[in-house]
Amino acid sequence: MNIAIFGGSFDPPHFGHDEVVKSALKNLNIDKLIIIPTFLNPFKSEFGAPPNLRLQWCRSLWENVSPKIIVSDYETSQNRAVASIDSVSYFKNKFNASRIYLIIGADQLNSLHKWHRYDELKALVSFVVACRDDIKIDENLQKLDINVKISSSKIKSELNFKQVPSAILSSVQSFYKDKNAK
Repeated sequence: MNIAIFGGSFDPPHFGHDEVVKSALKNLNIDKLIIIPTFLNPFKSEFGAPPNLRLQWCRSLWENVSPKIIVSDYETSQNRAVASIDSVSYFKNKFNASRIYLIIGADQLNSLHKWHRYDELKALVSFVVACRDDIKIDENLQKLDINVKISSSKIKSELNFKQVPSAILSSVQSFYKDKNAK
């Protein structure tokens, strides 16, 4: 079985994430696309929206899009930061996966070598890089041609929600506006 894993904070999910999901379904030879919201990004000290809310947003957006998609609570249910190698190992065993694609944003390329047990991770997966911010991607890497100029951080800092899908828009607006009002 071929699987693709797309993890992230999804804090909040936006059209860029949605384009990655659509492109992965269209362009990767996969049986399952596993979307995994983090409990906490291992390189961050806090999250904006709580893990279960971000999981709910992801389920609202993608759970019924395709039978290939699984929105997993694997990381959120751990109640701690989970390294990608742990999630990859878990889903490799769960699905007896013969091929694993790990989808990352181009903004992660410069720090990839810092990921926990990176050498072991790169032996297990084929990295697929979602284009972002005109970052140059090594031609040896597979890429998803996504070039949506948005980030979750920008959405939160500007409280500009035009890049948030309508299915979760009111919940996202309500959460971040209430959080910033405190």
